[in-house]
Amino acid sequence: MKKINVFIVDDSAVVREILTNELSKHQKLAIAGTALDPFIARSKIVKLNIDVIILDIELPRMDGLTFLKYLMKYYPIPVIILSSLTDKKNRASMEALELGAIDIVPKPGGPYSVGEVINQLIEKIVVAANIDFEKVKESAKLNIENIQPRKKFLTQIRTTNKLIAVGASTGGTKALEVLFKDFGKTFPPTAAVIHMPEKFTKTFADRLDDICDATVKEAEHNEKALSGHIYIAPGNYHLMVKSDGADYILKLVKAPLIFGQRPAVDVLFKSVAGNVGKNSIGVLLTGMGRDGAEGLLQMKNAGGNTIVQDEATCIVFGMPKEAINLGAADAVLPLQKISHRISGLLNSV
Repeated sequence: MKKINVFIVDDSAVVREILTNELSKHQKLAIAGTALDPFIARSKIVKLNIDVIILDIELPRMDGLTFLKYLMKYYPIPVIILSSLTDKKNRASMEALELGAIDIVPKPGGPYSVGEVINQLIEKIVVAANIDFEKVKESAKLNIENIQPRKKFLTQIRTTNKLIAVGASTGGTKALEVLFKDFGKTFPPTAAVIHMPEKFTKTFADRLDDICDATVKEAEHNEKALSGHIYIAPGNYHLMVKSDGADYILKLVKAPLIFGQRPAVDVLFKSVAGNVGKNSIGVLLTGMGRDGAEGLLQMKNAGGNTIVQDEATCIVFGMPKEAINLGAADAVLPLQKISHRISGLLNSV
């Protein structure tokens, strides 16, 4: 079996040693080399057969973002960002995803043990090595405004007791950006789960808030869900929706991982199925694994409308494929058409 060749770029000798030792134990992985800065990395990478790069953001002589830009332009290879949990690095990591990085993994320390980080890295390396990287490159070049111009009618949604629930994983940062840029101030409350580490979700929500008409924020426990608001599940917490009379209340739960994830899409979707029922709209976007498929089916069986992103526009057609196989999707659509479908459902009420 051909192993996945991994290259590590990190200025910490301790981190390089830990990653090399731990990742080498996996039967599918081989460490092809390491470097403490981009200049050393560049000279090694061109001579080696590399499948996936693990890249730190703050590096000597050239920062990781600048190096990533050069990689994507001249020598495109799937990149996973390894970053510590600081506001500055969180923002830089979000920019790295915009530039074409596949995913983010937190460095060991704080809430994340070495074992947890290694498990996340192994899963994401395997996905990155088998990904259709042409889609990633196209997504990185994407000019959203040109692909789907903002439609004024999308902000003229009649007030209803609807609630929208959205789930995504790998490739989901760009997908959620495309989707949510068309959500207006009068859209129903929206709850969203993306598989992302703790504290990165706050940075991601803030970034979306800067570019969307709707208010985007990280969800808070016992918060009332309001129209024109999009609530992102905080990393390391499951997000649930409970009904309280005519209101929807958000709940954060530190329950066990589901499919290795917390937050998990299934937890959100199943709570919406039970508490919102026929007034719900469920959307499952790009991502690896099967999280969200069963929950989406429960939403459909409860009378809600369900939408799945199609294979052609998914970075990873895992979660949507599982939902389709279960019969959970009322509609399978390209990413750029999902907001129009939602608008039609809301205006038909």
